[in-house]
Amino acid sequence: MMDIRDIIERQRVFFSGGKTMDVSFRLNALKKLKSAIKAHENDILDALKKDLNKSAFEAFATELGIVYTELNDAIKNLPRWAREKKVRTPIVHFKSSSYMVPEPYGVVLIMSPWNYPFQLSIAPLTGAIAAGNCAVVKPSSYSPHTSAVIKKLIGDCFGEEYIAVNEGGREANQELLKQKFDYIFFTGSIGVGKTVMEAASRHLTPVTLELGGKSPCIVDKNVNIDIAARRIVWGKCLNSGQTCVAPDYLLVHREIKDRLISAMERYITEFYGEVPCRNPEYPKIINEKHFNRLEGLLSDGRIIVGGDVNETTHQISPTIMDQVGWESPVMQEEIFGPILPVLEFDDIADVVRAVNSRPKPLALYLFTKDKNVERRIVKSISFGGGCINDTIIHLATSFMPFGGVGESGMGRYHGRWSFDTFSHQKSIMKKSFLVDIKLRYPPYNDKLGLLKKLMGR
Repeated sequence: MMDIRDIIERQRVFFSGGKTMDVSFRLNALKKLKSAIKAHENDILDALKKDLNKSAFEAFATELGIVYTELNDAIKNLPRWAREKKVRTPIVHFKSSSYMVPEPYGVVLIMSPWNYPFQLSIAPLTGAIAAGNCAVVKPSSYSPHTSAVIKKLIGDCFGEEYIAVNEGGREANQELLKQKFDYIFFTGSIGVGKTVMEAASRHLTPVTLELGGKSPCIVDKNVNIDIAARRIVWGKCLNSGQTCVAPDYLLVHREIKDRLISAMERYITEFYGEVPCRNPEYPKIINEKHFNRLEGLLSDGRIIVGGDVNETTHQISPTIMDQVGWESPVMQEEIFGPILPVLEFDDIADVVRAVNSRPKPLALYLFTKDKNVERRIVKSISFGGGCINDTIIHLATSFMPFGGVGESGMGRYHGRWSFDTFSHQKSIMKKSFLVDIKLRYPPYNDKLGLLKKLMGR
């Protein structure tokens, strides 16, 4: 394991030298990172195949493609993002001008998970570099092939005094969290997120926590059943359900339940074949521990579609489960696999009450043609983000922030919001020597009335 204290100290020395404050230095670093990714593209795709059995198409769409989008957006817009921003000044401060200056935090820690191991390491790193920070990247030990490629790629681009990668396991995580960083960006489970936040609190280190939770998929009776089924199956089975914003459970109107499930079964077969567990392009569960956990959930309810497993390849067929209640074990925690429990409803008001009685989800998906239902769900339920009449795709854009709320996380990133996350906005007021109004100085005597007028009482 690298001497993390030595790395952090070297990064602090490098940061204090001021190189990263130069926007041209940051732009060159982003361009160098993009070039290295292109040069290692086949290695990255191969690593993702080994770690998660991702096809080249799925790996590019959900990992490399998103990273390229983030890098391109940062390279194009960084000079504008990094400029001072003039703001208005209250009349009581006449004669003054006010502006805000974005400045980097310093040395930041980025802890990424195993489910999208490349994207969720490099996308936040893009924001950290753009904002002018030094960084330690800690990819997951559960995806060792991708972690190794990340380490080589970063090592080819940058010295460890600027950007370093730590490939260690749990002990490395514990050692990292003992150190003082200027910012911590964590993506992972709620449980580990609490540990990260507790550790950060010892140094009063600000954090972004991208967590998860049980994201509902609500299907109203007024809907295009065929398209809804196709999009739900795609979103649920992407990466074999190992996606923090995957539809975790289905809330479907009683009148269309059977037709929707029938259409979903048809699309599962169309996408993955009669036996998905033998499909070489169907992603696998990351390891035996998670495979066994998911296999244990298959006894919870009645399997109406799928349910097959391949212990050799750690694949689990897309599975739809009926006769599941809110108190069932499968409904107690995020599934993070290709298992979809189904609950039914008659009144949308019951859906609102049920979802709001539980922790705020990272994502919510609603399928409906009814504008009133759409407005009611969006206004009445708190969630990180989501889609109307689709799944997953709301996070694949640099024009909106992505992040959770409540137990599903705090903070946001993507595009400009990544730059903002890794920047402190320093507020400056510049006062003129030409005028010095004496209202604020003692003695105050009868000045209170004038002060009230000036401050808008």
